[in-house]
Amino acid sequence: MSDIRPIVRLAARGDGISDDGRFVPLAAVGDSVDFSSNPPRIMPGPHHAAPACAHYPACGGCQMQHMDEAAYRDFVIDRLSRVMPGGLPADVRPIALSPPRSRRRASLKALKRGGKLVLGFHSEGTHALVDIADCPVLSPDLMALLAPLRVLLKARLKDGQGAGIALTQSDAGVDVLLANVSAEGLAAIEALTDFAAAHDLARLSVEGPGGIDTLVERRQPVLAMGGVDVPLPVAPFLQATREGEAALVAAVLEAVGDAAKGSGRVADLFCGLGTFALPLSAKAQVLAVDAAGPAVMALGVAARQAGRRVEVQHRDLFRRPLEGKELTAWQAVVFDPPRAGAEAQAKALAAGPVPVLVAVSCNPNSFGRDAKILVEGGYRITTLWPVAQFRWSSHVELVARFERD
Repeated sequence: MSDIRPIVRLAARGDGISDDGRFVPLAAVGDSVDFSSNPPRIMPGPHHAAPACAHYPACGGCQMQHMDEAAYRDFVIDRLSRVMPGGLPADVRPIALSPPRSRRRASLKALKRGGKLVLGFHSEGTHALVDIADCPVLSPDLMALLAPLRVLLKARLKDGQGAGIALTQSDAGVDVLLANVSAEGLAAIEALTDFAAAHDLARLSVEGPGGIDTLVERRQPVLAMGGVDVPLPVAPFLQATREGEAALVAAVLEAVGDAAKGSGRVADLFCGLGTFALPLSAKAQVLAVDAAGPAVMALGVAARQAGRRVEVQHRDLFRRPLEGKELTAWQAVVFDPPRAGAEAQAKALAAGPVPVLVAVSCNPNSFGRDAKILVEGGYRITTLWPVAQFRWSSHVELVARFERD
């Protein structure tokens, strides 16, 4: 007896869900599934798409290449609607979706075994490496380095040895950090130095038991933020794509609004390298706070050299959130925490007097928790900007403006 069911929605990780609640990997909304087959057979619907990558779905980097852009955009909005306290606000802006081949940072793994080198990303939920020949997500500059890195690492690694590779595309060129790759001895140093020169790297560093050692810095890696060149520490955190960063910055500036003009004072919490602090500082006085010492230091140096009104503070906001009288000076507060969210800081903000709060989040679930705290404290969400810079991924970002009722 046949058991055919339609896929009616998607789970948070992109699996299809049938009308009777069964999960089906690689199914899109509008597909039908014959559960009488073993395994269940997917009958493609109007939104099913051919994957853009030959490594899909083995590679764990993307979960949603089996659906078209319209279905993906619907997924993003549905994902956000499920975590918003009170549902979506009336003002939801169009989704900012980064294009293919735009990712400017990546962390890969390499393993040499049996004289062969595998270089790529882990398979979903496992430690198995998927050997990547081409990646439709990575920028051309990063993609072009994978083949030369294979040659380099095959020569430098012992059999059974693994290595980590962090690639960052800065405005001055690519910054490479190799983990567990020996730089001891003249031959090793020369091989790595020659590699950096041959491929015009801005910087090449190695990480071992003693920490990080920069072997070659042909140019200081920098990234322009708000018109200011910020020197990058090794393997920095930055937004995954230029397009995604531009969308987030534009949303934050609009959300902050008049508070960032004239004598306005804005606090940027979990500021990182200054993605938002520096654009805001073009018109407002900014307090930038983060626990990441190298990032805060780089931001402070860049701001002073550019004459921007940015005060930096090295502080762990999870243990010591801004609270009480510390919040009275600010017309707006921007907060962009890591995936764990900002529960302690949200509680302090909910009890404070700040008229405008702007949340930037890379995790809808932790955002939903923090937003509920703020709403229960008397705020309401007025505007939402969805951002999908991790194309073909279930990773969804957002900017939300909160105002006091």
